[in-house]
Amino acid sequence: MARVEETDPDGIDFGWVMQTTFVTTILFGAPLVAMLSLFVELTTWASRAQFAVRVGAIVWIITAIAVYGYARYRS
Repeated sequence: MARVEETDPDGIDFGWVMQTTFVTTILFGAPLVAMLSLFVELTTWASRAQFAVRVGAIVWIITAIAVYGYARYRS
């Protein structure tokens, strides 16, 4: 059986922060962006893509800051 690598980081585990940010944003951010898009008139695919990128970036950075803050608090 292959050996699983383990780490014991000093301070904040940035790998955990990145993975948790990714998963949390997909699970909660994508539905949030979809719900917010219901209140905006998006007539073309380009406008839909721009909306998703702009709002998704805001959701991503807020999630990343929150996860980092939690990791810093717990370490």
